[in-house]
Formats: sequence, C-alpha cells, structure tokens
Amino acid sequence: MFWIIETESQLDIFNRQGFKEAFVEVIPFSSNIHPTQNPVSLVYVKPLINASKGYMLCIQHNDTFPLEYSKIQQVLANIETIYVRDKKEFLHYFFHKSCHTTPPPPPPYIHEYTKTHEFYYRKYPNQDNINCIIPISKHYEYCEELFKNITPQPLSKFRDKADLVFHLIEKSGLKLNQETYNKYFTFPSQDYIYTQYNLNTTTMRPSNKFGGINFAALNKDNGEREAFIPHNDFFLDLDISAYHPTLLGKLVGFEFPEGDIHQAFAEMYGVDYKKAKELTFKQLYGGVFKQYEHLEFFKKVKKYTDKLWDEFNNQGYIECPISKHRFEKDKLENMNPQKLLNYLLQNLETSNNVIILWEILKLLQGKNTKLVLYVYDSFLLDVDKTEKDTVKQILNIFKNHRLNIKFKKGNTYNL
Repeated sequence: MFWIIETESQLDIFNRQGFKEAFVEVIPFSSNIHPTQNPVSLVYVKPLINASKGYMLCIQHNDTFPLEYSKIQQVLANIETIYVRDKKEFLHYFFHKSCHTTPPPPPPYIHEYTKTHEFYYRKYPNQDNINCIIPISKHYEYCEELFKNITPQPLSKFRDKADLVFHLIEKSGLKLNQETYNKYFTFPSQDYIYTQYNLNTTTMRPSNKFGGINFAALNKDNGEREAFIPHNDFFLDLDISAYHPTLLGKLVGFEFPEGDIHQAFAEMYGVDYKKAKELTFKQLYGGVFKQYEHLEFFKKVKKYTDKLWDEFNNQGYIECPISKHRFEKDKLENMNPQKLLNYLLQNLETSNNVIILWEILKLLQGKNTKLVLYVYDSFLLDVDKTEKDTVKQILNIFKNHRLNIKFKKGNTYNL
C-alpha cells in the first residue's frame, strides 16, 4: 500500500490492517492559527507494529483528493492507543479515548522543518492555508524525521490529566474589546483570542503565549489588559495568597496559624507586612538569612532542603509529590540546593493546581461561567451573575485544599 491515503478504498484497506498502536501527527492549515480555529490538512499515522513506514491521510491538500474528516476520525478511533507530541493540542483536532503525550526530547531540542517548509513560511508568512500548498512529500519527510526523535510511550497518568485540563482552558478563549486590542496588539484576531499552554518546561510550570502575546506577562500599568473583557457579566480573579510558603509548610510539616500567612511572617520577623513579604520570598528563592535560621519554619526548611540535596546527589534524582516527575542529576546543569528546592516548588505548584483546575472544570460543566485563564497562582473566571452558587462552590474548592485566596472583580482584565 502506498504511503498516501486519499481515496475511500485506500482508507478502507488501511483501516482493515487493524493497527493497535500508532504515533500520530496532525498537520493543520497553518502553524500561525490557534488549534481551536485551524482546519486539518493532513494526518500522519505511523503504526508501531507490522508497518515499515508511516502513512499520510489526506483531508484537504492541493496535491491530493480529499477525504471526509469524519471518516478519518473513525479510523483513528479504531486504533486502540495513540501517541502524540502534544495531547492538549491534538484534542483540539480529534477526540481519542486513549491518547498520550510522548516524553519530549531533552532540551534544547527543537525539531527542524525541511528547507522547503522554511522557504514557504518565509515567502508567504500570512497565508492561512500554507500547509495545503507545501508539497505533501515534504510534510511526509518532516513527519518521518519527527518520529525518529520520539519515544512512543505515555509520560504519566498525571500528564494525561494536565493535558486535558489545559486543553479545556484553551477552548474557552478570552473575549476582546476590539478597539482596545488593536491599540496594543498586532496579532490579527476578532471577537476572541485563545491562549496556548506549554507544559514541556524544565519544571512543568506552563508558559502561556500565542500570537506573540505572553499572557503571564501582560502589563498591569499601560492599559493593555483592558483589551480582555468578559463574555458573561464580570471577571473574577482568584489569587492564592502566599502559595509557595503554604506548599513548603505542608512539605516540611509546619503549621501556620489561621489567617494571612504573610502577617504570620511579619510577626515572626518583627517587621511590617510589606517588608515581611519581601524577606520571605528572598529567603525561599535565595536561601535562609542567618538572622532567621532560628525560626521554626526556616529550621524545617533548611533540614528539608539539605535532605533533598543529599537524595539528588546520592540516588541521582528526586521525585516530585503528586506528579511523580523526576529531576535527574545528569539532565540538569548548575544545580544547587536552593535551585533544586525552587524547581520542586514550581512543579508542586503546577501539580496541585491541576487537581484544583480539574475540580473546577468538572463543576463548570454545563454552566455559563467559564474558567478562561490560568497564570501560576491566579485563576480567572468569566462569571454569569445568576450562578452565584457555582462561585461559592469554587471558593469552597480552595478552602478544602486549605488555601487562602484573594479575589478581584471587574469588567476588564485590568483588575
């Protein structure tokens, strides 16, 4: 059978092979369009057993006859297990009940396009169906090389959950005040803009940008955040207070008194609230100051940090709570005890938040209120004012996790 599948008879022959496992790469119309709005051009399928080559299933491309999207979906559904580069992105194109993100190659690996791809992308940067024009043989060449650098196995059950969570947030989108948006941003968009999370970072703490917009670093002072407005009645931003000290307290077995943790630190240090926040974060990320080593919290932190560092050096890795992600000594450079602790805290923050996000998203099923943005310790809700009980239930989720939150309400994201 030829590697191009472009007729129903060819697709039927392919389907009857009964492939159980495969690596799949979706080639959309353009890499510059968000997956929520991007039609599919081609689907590369590399069976893992009883196949010497990959196959290109053609939905819409200038070089081939078209196949119906629904029939491709059915063929993929018949494959028992699918491995992809990014499950979160793949789910925007196709649903599959057993789909897994493969382990990413070690950084700074970046898979290169063919010279033909680079030529077309450079010559036609704004062509919204550019991948339908690039020769199909070059897409096939790119995918065959891509497959050589992946390991077809699941990352973890936790990663499967994280991919689904961030996929659902990406689907929500942020409504735009078009006039304000055009004043500050150049990426073309109408009515809504969509975020895109990258979980393949050193600590798994996701970056979040698309179209040149870094949603984790929007300016709070120049007015650009006013471009993002609620689809419903108002935005409600829930911000976890003193998150890393809270997580670290749980790790080392230290019980903070009820109330504001930064106020508890202010009383420990004998300084005002603002100074206490500054002192705490400096010590969490840079090491405990000599004058505060006697405090019970920092005694426990120092002991825990030393224990982590010993494990890291003696067994060659540490394993994170919840995610079971491993920081491996031979894959990390310029490590020190404090940096290792910070990596662990970032991973634990993300892992804990995935559990919280999962609970929130389950609660919001069938509701008008949506979770539209997540940034580290901040959760942005687009609230329908008739769903007050839903908001109360969300607040209870944080309470059940013993987290203190602060919230802001407004008609734009400039809260």
